[in-house]
Amino acid sequence: MKNHVKTILKLLLVVAIVAAIIYTFRDMVGPILEELGGTPVWVILVICGAGICYHLVEGWINCSFARQYQPSFSYRMGVESAFYCSFYRVATLGSGAGLAAVYYFNGKGIPVPKATGMYMVEYVIHKMSIALFSAVFFLINFGFMKHYYNDYFGMLSAGYGLTFLIAAALLLFCCSKALHRLVIGLLDKINRKGRFDAQAAMLREQCGILETATAELMTKKKFILSIVGKNMLKFAFFYGIPFVILTQEYGLTLLQSWAVTSLSVMLAAVIPSPAGIGSSEFVLAALFAVLVGTGAAGSAALLYRFATFVVPFLMGGIVVLVYKRIDRRLAARERK
Repeated sequence: MKNHVKTILKLLLVVAIVAAIIYTFRDMVGPILEELGGTPVWVILVICGAGICYHLVEGWINCSFARQYQPSFSYRMGVESAFYCSFYRVATLGSGAGLAAVYYFNGKGIPVPKATGMYMVEYVIHKMSIALFSAVFFLINFGFMKHYYNDYFGMLSAGYGLTFLIAAALLLFCCSKALHRLVIGLLDKINRKGRFDAQAAMLREQCGILETATAELMTKKKFILSIVGKNMLKFAFFYGIPFVILTQEYGLTLLQSWAVTSLSVMLAAVIPSPAGIGSSEFVLAALFAVLVGTGAAGSAALLYRFATFVVPFLMGGIVVLVYKRIDRRLAARERK
């Protein structure tokens, strides 16, 4: 009976994931295929390569973090985890990427509280690195940006402000003893009759581990700086994609592409949407329309989404299938 229930639950999970994927891409498949059909093969290959290179660097970052707790964690595992999370980012409309990361790291021997703190710190540095990348290339291209995007300066400030608030909230969640005491205090009030003593004890233990893990990582300044540098490298691949698409016909330079695309990512963060779906394309198309017209900007946005979202998702699907097959084999060996 239990086996039948597990099978049904797994089938329901698969159906839910497929439904989420269909919902996610419902308005994109036709236009993306149309744009791909009219795009030179070399452009498609280069932008797909950029999307893959981004995740190769992301894997390097994951590996660097994981080795702080598990020295045997390999670069291959880091890349695998990067694509693994990309699949679940789409399948869950963004909400499951963090859980997928913690689950993967835990499967490689990193306890859940430490994996959670590690992922949170990694995400905070990721968000702050986006702001830094945008600021650097905005200043490098200041004359160009001011000429074309003077009206966006207010929204840019909002994007920076929101990024700061998200990063601060995540850091508080990871390392604030006062916040943890507040949460535990609320649980104690609910648990006056002692029904949740085990859960309360576990929460106290995990909060302590999370605080320690986060504090250890945040004190490693050279390590943090190296992660920021790796983030800047990975952004260069994604944010250079519009350059590949538009440079021949419109003369867009790589530095301009980095500045405008990073600005669009900052502004898209102001617009609430699942996993950034829809908002990223809207802002990217709006900003590039100022330079190359609405038609070309819309095409670039669709191809950008294909390279940064669809390609990693498809590769992540392969990783998930292989990973689950390995899990089943290991479970079968343990039963024997």
